[in-house]
Order: sequence, then C-alpha cells, then structure tokens
Amino acid sequence: MNIETLSIKEVQKKLKEKSISVPEIAEALFRQIDRVEPTVRAYISLNRDMVLKKAHALQEELEKDGYPETPSLLGIPIALKDNLCTTDFPTTCAGKILEKYHSPFDATVVEKLRANKALILGKTNMDEFAMGSSTENSSVQKTANPWDVKKVPGGSSGGSAAAVAAGETLGALGSDTGGSIRQPASFCGVVGMKPTYGLVSRYGLVAFASSFDQIGPLAKTVEDAALLLQCIAGYDERDNTSFAGEVPDFDAGLKQPVKGKVVGIPGEYLDKGLNPEVKKVFESVVHKLEQEGVECREVSLPHTAYAVATYYIISTAEASSNLARFDGVHYGYRSENPEDTMELFTRSRSEGFGDEVKRRIMLGTYVLSSGYYDDYYLKALKVRTLIKQDFEKVFETCDAILAPTCPTTAYGIGEMEDPLEMYLGDIFTIPANLAGLPGITLRGGYDDKGLPVGVQLIGDSFKEASLLNFAWNLEQALNLREYPQL
Repeated sequence: MNIETLSIKEVQKKLKEKSISVPEIAEALFRQIDRVEPTVRAYISLNRDMVLKKAHALQEELEKDGYPETPSLLGIPIALKDNLCTTDFPTTCAGKILEKYHSPFDATVVEKLRANKALILGKTNMDEFAMGSSTENSSVQKTANPWDVKKVPGGSSGGSAAAVAAGETLGALGSDTGGSIRQPASFCGVVGMKPTYGLVSRYGLVAFASSFDQIGPLAKTVEDAALLLQCIAGYDERDNTSFAGEVPDFDAGLKQPVKGKVVGIPGEYLDKGLNPEVKKVFESVVHKLEQEGVECREVSLPHTAYAVATYYIISTAEASSNLARFDGVHYGYRSENPEDTMELFTRSRSEGFGDEVKRRIMLGTYVLSSGYYDDYYLKALKVRTLIKQDFEKVFETCDAILAPTCPTTAYGIGEMEDPLEMYLGDIFTIPANLAGLPGITLRGGYDDKGLPVGVQLIGDSFKEASLLNFAWNLEQALNLREYPQL
C-alpha cells in the first residue's frame, strides 16, 4: 500500500475500516520524506519523534472512542507553511530575521486543525515573508518541483505545494496574497484554494499585506480541499476582518451536476502573453466543461491590465507598515555591537531581510511617502474598486469564471532573473485577491514537457460551495490522477 499516493478521504476510509493505524500513516510519510526530501527540499522543520508520539496518542484515542462521525482530520498528517504560528515548531517565514523565533501561541487555523485531531508533520519552505513566486527567495533553501527537480515549485507556498505533490504529506495549508496558493498548486499539479477574504481567520498568520492575505488548503483532490476548508473556516473574534456568517457544509452539494450553469471566460486572460501550450490545455478544459452541460461564454474584465501595478503598490505599502515591527529590539534577529539605536535598527533590518523583502519595503515606503501618496497609493485604491466592480458585473450573469492560473508552466530554478518579469507572472491570480474573491486551481492537463498546467475557477464572494462543486465536476471529467516519478 502506497499511502503517499492516497487522498485524505481514501486514508480516512482505511482508518475507519481499521486496515491501517495512525502511526503506520505517519511512518509511511516519513519514509517518503527520507526518500525524496534531499531532492525536493520542501520542509524547513520536522520533528519525527514528537510527531510519532502524537500519532500513537491519536491511535489510542481512535481505539477508545471510535472514528468521529462529524467532519474530522483524526490522524491525517498536514504540513503548514512557515508563516503560520505554531508552539511546537519554529515560525521563521523562511527568513534570517526570524530564524530562531518560537511563537508562544498557535494560529487560529492551527488551533482548528488540532481540534479536528490532525497530525501536524512540520513547517514548509516559502519565499521569505511570502514575497515571491518561486520559493527561490527563501533564506533557507531552494525547493524543487517534484515533476522536474530543475524547475521551481512556484511560490510563495512552494514548499506546501511540493510536499503534497511529492507525497510528503496528505494535505497542507498555505497563504495566498496575490496567488501564493494557486500559482504553486498549478506548477506542482495539485489542488489549491484561496477562500473569500474573511472566511478563514488570519490570526497567527505573519502579515505580508493585511487586506490581501488569506489562508487556504492545498491537497491532492477537490474533495480533500473541501474537507480542509471545512475544518479551518469560520468566525474568529481575534481577527477583526473575520466573516461572522455561518459556514456552509461544503461536502453537501459537492457532487451535484453542473449542467445548465454558466461560466465566464475573460478575454483579457487569453491575450498574446499566454503560453501556447497553456492555452491549448485551457481550451481543452473549456471543451470538457461544455460536455458536462455548462455554458461557457466570453466575458470582459476590462481593468485586468492594471491589476499587477495596483497590487504591487497597495501590497508593498502594507508590507512596509507590517514589517516595521522587525527592528532588532522586540524579537528576531539583532545586529551585534551597534553604536546607537539608529544603527541597531538599520543594520538589523539590512542584515536580517533578504533582497526581495527589502525591495518591497522600499517600494511601499516610497508610495506612502509625502508627495507620492495621492499619485500612487490613493489612485491604486480607486483602481482596486474598479477591478472589484468588473467582477461584480460578470457575476450578474455567470455562476463562475474559468481562466488559466498562470501564463506559463514551471520555469527553471535561477531562470527568472528579472523581478518585474516574475511579478507579471501573477497577472491571472492577482485580480481575485484585489477583489477579495475565492479561487481554486486544479490540474487541467500537461504541456509538451509533461509539466502540469493549472486552470482556476473564480467565484463570487462566499460562494465557495458552488466553486467547489464546479471544481469537483471538472476534476471528475478530466480524470487526471498521475503522480510525479521521483
């Protein structure tokens, strides 16, 4: 039995049948980690002894009380992106400035995973402070794409996506600020979901850009993603942007047919910047949906061209503010033997932050500065509203939007030297973050080199149930369940 190739639902079935135990699951995944981790490098921190001890405790609980009837993750190994605070693993954000930081509390999503009896395996690699699209900006290591270890896994949740794809975990959590769940999910051929802004608490997520950041699941299947989202969604009084409404049962309508529903295809996403191989796969996915009885019609999102510029003005402004707390005084890296307080601040931040983080802090400080605030930041906020209105107009006539996740498939490690070129690679994921909308990525096919091509579905606010229903039907129609050969 190759546990590393099974979905969460398949493993749960075996746990209920008592054909496998929680320690056996954990041990199987650690064997897989031992085998592939030297090549993939998905994890920053692991603690085998602690995890196996917890696995035995969960098995005892399972034997005593039986498998719970309510949605549960009992005994299911989950990996966490290393910007989620945990008491039992370091929280480094893959940066030097937090390399020795141990959080005194768990993030809300971590509390919810523990309450649902999940087995937390470890913390995954990422672009430092979630700033990047390739996981090359980590100060720890460069993670490889399991489909081709010379390629990047995407970012910033590249470690989580690679760990799921390589069978090093059954599921993972990441964070999505401008596509940081969906883009690596696309590159690594897994399912990745960004919920509506506010559906999942951000408490305990180390902030990059607070009006964009959202935590979401990465998994092998849409059904697994729905289960993970069910367990982490819900109101949290510690997050003042948290949605106070009731969380629907995402499993209830998951497998309903989608015949007769309408999907919009944004023309702006299919322009000359789209790789021909990606476009070919996307067109085949549209055809599959039409075969399921879905009406696919072209729609317009006219302000898409301004999305990248708008995002990088607002997000860097928020990053400049959020990262001001890392000053060498309260916690984190502190430069040695400064002559005065100003030198302490300057050297601690200069030595502690990587190049990409410093670049974005400087950009954000610039657009917030006197004389430029109105020209850049205020104008970007107005364009953000226009982009949100574009989506609102489309959802008056469409149930969802279908688009490519990325303009290309995974590129080579070290290949993308121009930061601006990397920024432009997020053109298809950023708009959903600007509008606060849910989006889900799944594998649509492969390019001519055998690399996964992701497609994404974007839904209206808090319509995750409908979006998951669309994604499940598309997943069944495509029937792609191959795994990378490592």
